[in-house]
Amino acid sequence: QVQLVESGGGLVQAGGSLRLSCVASARAFSNYNMGWFRQTPGKEREFVAAINRRGDSIYYVDSVKGRFTISRDNAKNTVYLRMNSLKPEDTAIYYCAATWRDPANRLDYDYWGRGAQVTVSS
Repeated sequence: QVQLVESGGGLVQAGGSLRLSCVASARAFSNYNMGWFRQTPGKEREFVAAINRRGDSIYYVDSVKGRFTISRDNAKNTVYLRMNSLKPEDTAIYYCAATWRDPANRLDYDYWGRGAQVTVSS
């Protein structure tokens, strides 16, 4: 069982930046591929970014490429999502997730955090 806890959300003006963190309880954190997802009311959860266990394969949804950066620190059991040039349409609850399987497949994620609210004002 893996417990994931997100932090770093908040309210920011358009054009601003935030960094989300997700701390995992897993002993073997470095064995998990990690992802970030987001969801707004009435919509399906959307894949945002993912990073494999070694950190040498990274994936982004097109809408955040060039603005968001996913990274991980296996020594700290933590994955990050740096978000720059934020837009109002980035407003959502952001979820951290973990999987043993394909990090690029949103259906393969087994463990989820409770989410962190990100609100971008125009």
